[in-house]
Amino acid sequence: MAWTRDEMAARAARELRDGDYVNLGIGIPTLVVDHIPGDVQVTLHSENGLLGIGPFPVVGAEDADIINAGKQTITEAINSAYFSSADSFAMIRGGHLDASILGAMEVSQVGDIANWMIPGKSIKGMGGAMDLVANVGKIIVTMEHVSKDGTPKFVRECSLPLTGANAVDVIITDLAVFSRASRGAPFRLIELAPGVSPEQLSAVTSAAYLI
Repeated sequence: MAWTRDEMAARAARELRDGDYVNLGIGIPTLVVDHIPGDVQVTLHSENGLLGIGPFPVVGAEDADIINAGKQTITEAINSAYFSSADSFAMIRGGHLDASILGAMEVSQVGDIANWMIPGKSIKGMGGAMDLVANVGKIIVTMEHVSKDGTPKFVRECSLPLTGANAVDVIITDLAVFSRASRGAPFRLIELAPGVSPEQLSAVTSAAYLI
């Protein structure tokens, strides 16, 4: 049985360490905020100028002026701070973030990531993806294992325009978790979703990986 998006987010939250400053991308990564373990204190960063993100608001208590980079309404943490987009990107480019959790359309077996455009399709823009993969210490990707047409997304070589090369450290899909010891090392399968066999995973993965 494949993991749900919330279960993927919860698994990603387990990769965070106490005291980390963490950027959350749009999509599945935004769900991480509701799954951070109680004994782990992290400070969440949003590119649009917010440090200190709380859980998603309950229905009826939303404040339209408090949003994340994906324009979802969020809540403040007790230590929230607001600043300009320029300052936000200075934090990223200055190497002040410990981790970033991002979505992706493809990740290659050598850690390349493509997550910003599909040629021929309308796009909103690059956002902060290139800055994040170039300057953040740990890059965690959450994504479905295959695309809507069944095409693998963990691949030997990315076919889409790259966001960054040799940048991804951990891949969490709805079927499995892959990790590598360092940039340049091969990915290793470290966990399977309940009911998913190694053979089933291999059949929908074109990338090479260790077990």
